[in-house]
Amino acid sequence: MKVEVERIYSIRLKHKLKRYPRWQRSVKAVRYIRKFLSRHMKVDEENVKLDPSINLKIWERGIQNPPSKIRIRAVKFEDGVVEAELYRKE
Repeated sequence: MKVEVERIYSIRLKHKLKRYPRWQRSVKAVRYIRKFLSRHMKVDEENVKLDPSINLKIWERGIQNPPSKIRIRAVKFEDGVVEAELYRKE
């Protein structure tokens, strides 16, 4: 598969998640990241594949206290699939 677009996003979660009850925040964070990437990479939500490293980072401090922002590296392939992973400087 050929890479079409590769981008790095800093997604702010704090302002979106404070409106939800504490026991739903990490669940809503995962859904928001998927929605954010589908909107910015112009694909459907079911074509966004999240790496387990993103899930581990969000759930690191439990369901009530996800991180306030997260950096993600997203790669869009020419068949319309977006794969996202946690961004790490090399």
